[in-house]
Amino acid sequence: MYGVVRWYEGVTDPVETGRRVDEEFVPLLRQIPGFVAYYWVDAGEGVMVSTSVFEDQAGAEESVRTAADFVREHMASLLPNPPRVTAGRVVAAA
Repeated sequence: MYGVVRWYEGVTDPVETGRRVDEEFVPLLRQIPGFVAYYWVDAGEGVMVSTSVFEDQAGAEESVRTAADFVREHMASLLPNPPRVTAGRVVAAA
């Protein structure tokens, strides 16, 4: 498995951001081959964090491209700063 964490700071409206992610972005992720799981977390103080898990690196990399395109096209005003992105092989899971 392969995981990706995206850390967004300066989120302008966490409620609307969460709604759009749930209703519009999650369905896109589910279409990516190898999709396993996705979580969108409101960490407070204008910080939101996403965690994606895929069966392989190719799916994870496609999710990063999909997320960047989605934010640019649909959520730029809500997520004004580029995310910090960390990705790697999952070495332990529960």
